[in-house]
Amino acid sequence: MQNFGKLSGMVQQTIFDNGLKVITQQVPGMHTVSIGIWVANGARCEQPFEYGVAHFIEHLLFKGTARRTARQITHEIDSLGGVLNAFTSYEYVCYYAKSLAKTLPQVVDILSDIFLNSIFPADEIERERKVVLQEIKMRDDAPEESIHDRLHQSFWSRHPLGHPILGDNETIRSMTRDTILGFKNSWYHPSEIMISAAGAVEHNALVNLLKTSFAALNPHKPDRVQQSLERKSEGRVVNICERELEQTLICLGTEGVSSTSPQRYSLMVLNAILGGGMSSRLFEEIREKRGLAYSVYSYPSSYRDAGSMAIFAGTERGRSCDTIKIILGEMAKIKNEAVPEEEFDAAREQIKGKILMSLESSESYMFRLSRSFLNFGRYQPLDEIMAGFDAVLPENVQNLAKDLFLDDSMNIQIMGKVDPQCFDNI
Repeated sequence: MQNFGKLSGMVQQTIFDNGLKVITQQVPGMHTVSIGIWVANGARCEQPFEYGVAHFIEHLLFKGTARRTARQITHEIDSLGGVLNAFTSYEYVCYYAKSLAKTLPQVVDILSDIFLNSIFPADEIERERKVVLQEIKMRDDAPEESIHDRLHQSFWSRHPLGHPILGDNETIRSMTRDTILGFKNSWYHPSEIMISAAGAVEHNALVNLLKTSFAALNPHKPDRVQQSLERKSEGRVVNICERELEQTLICLGTEGVSSTSPQRYSLMVLNAILGGGMSSRLFEEIREKRGLAYSVYSYPSSYRDAGSMAIFAGTERGRSCDTIKIILGEMAKIKNEAVPEEEFDAAREQIKGKILMSLESSESYMFRLSRSFLNFGRYQPLDEIMAGFDAVLPENVQNLAKDLFLDDSMNIQIMGKVDPQCFDNI
């Protein structure tokens, strides 16, 4: 086993008196640094009338501060040769930048300014409202993206995770500036904020850059409490959405595990075996042997208190029932038969290799460092992760499949031209 102890020793943490955390990982040999401001809440914190507000705020923070216009923000980061971006998930929002190490002071100034001093101009809100509405249309016009959203909303129905991150036309059109600022003021508090950086970064120097702006924030707990709720299964679900498409799209969902579950390693191996790559069972059986689909894959989604697993395939109308039966057959097979040792070992090594190969940029290090602290409250060394995969046994994968692949929690979404009667016996 490779020893990553040196990298683990390069992780440092400072907690300001107001609760805000600053975490860094210095990576020898890198010339760039990636820095992110993470807010440890996201779309799952929204009330129904606010659906889409966390993502809307993410857009608006780039639209002007007391010191910079939106145009000045983009021009300034471009002039430094840097990249500035953001994303919203169900559990956190991240505003991040990547640049050469020598420009870090300027990048921190820009990032701090947009995060702390955005003014949410009324004209920019109206302009960006149109942009978000177009983003929703773009999602709905992309069949593969749309069916994944339909599966997510159906699977997590009546749960805080069960609405689209973008919101919908109604909530975005009716969202007021007061609603936007109210959500931001409720959640963007020091106790919920973590600033992480990785690459060519010196911890104390970064802390000094951040201290003036962030250490002075008033300590305050969020005005609301995030709820941990179990998903309530509504039994087996089969939904058909008729659309004029060249293919029939299939998206099937079943139970998963939380992001901190001890079974997370087994889940990743299970996914690799079932549909996580070109040597997976679904790819081999559906695409390589039968030529039923060009795209077929599976993936897990894990959250702090729950998880799911999804399988996707796009096929022709007349073969859609056969494709679903093959998917269900492969799921049953992995439950009922032990995975051969050679296949199991290959899947496990594939995952470990992908993790190591992903760590080729400061951005990758920053994301992994951040998620480690967000999920576990500490740095999870690579040695520990690799040991977690090495401890997984074939019987762990089979037992997990038995626990997750339950008929009464199966959710099947079908989109395109279909023959409804052919699904009666699915």
